[in-house]
Amino acid sequence: MLNLFIDSFIVLFVVIDPVGLAPIFAAITHGAAAEYRRRMAIRGVFIAGVILVVFVFGGAALLRALGIGMPAFQIAGGLLLFLVAVDMVFVRQSGIRSTTEREQREAQQKEDVSVFPLAFPLIAGPGALTTVLLMSGKYAHQAHGIMIVLAVVLIVLGCALVALLQAARIMRFMGETGANVVTRVFGVILTALAVQYVLDGLSAAFARAVAAI
Repeated sequence: MLNLFIDSFIVLFVVIDPVGLAPIFAAITHGAAAEYRRRMAIRGVFIAGVILVVFVFGGAALLRALGIGMPAFQIAGGLLLFLVAVDMVFVRQSGIRSTTEREQREAQQKEDVSVFPLAFPLIAGPGALTTVLLMSGKYAHQAHGIMIVLAVVLIVLGCALVALLQAARIMRFMGETGANVVTRVFGVILTALAVQYVLDGLSAAFARAVAAI
């Protein structure tokens, strides 16, 4: 159980990347009052939490309803996470794990940025949703596994909230370059994890094919 918790925490923490959220959040709330930033941070994390929790409990059912087997989703999810990792390594904004420049400009003109782009796609983006689906689908028939995944989601969201609330301090301490270095390191780790997901999916698919013969 401890290994499950540690593995799940590392994957989701790397995908959401709370440290990397700080400079983006600082940019889209630049010039806003401290109370506004605090309110947007809390609301955005809450909305993202609701989305992720729904995927924790409904992810396996969704895959079954769509007729998608876990091996297929592991392969697809691993490939998607690999693209997320590439974005992190090169610190670029492709819209997979963060907002594009146009989306950031749109967000700066909005009074409420908690839903878009903060909750989605910055926190509960495609990478995070895929990760939660992979973890919850793998342990769909194990109550303790689902509870561990849920705990991991809540803890990582707590880390994200702290990072958002302290975004100004983080930027003063680390600067843009420091935050990018952390993101690149996380990206390298996520690359290996993504490849592992693909290998697990291929292995499971091969085992099913052999068993069906």
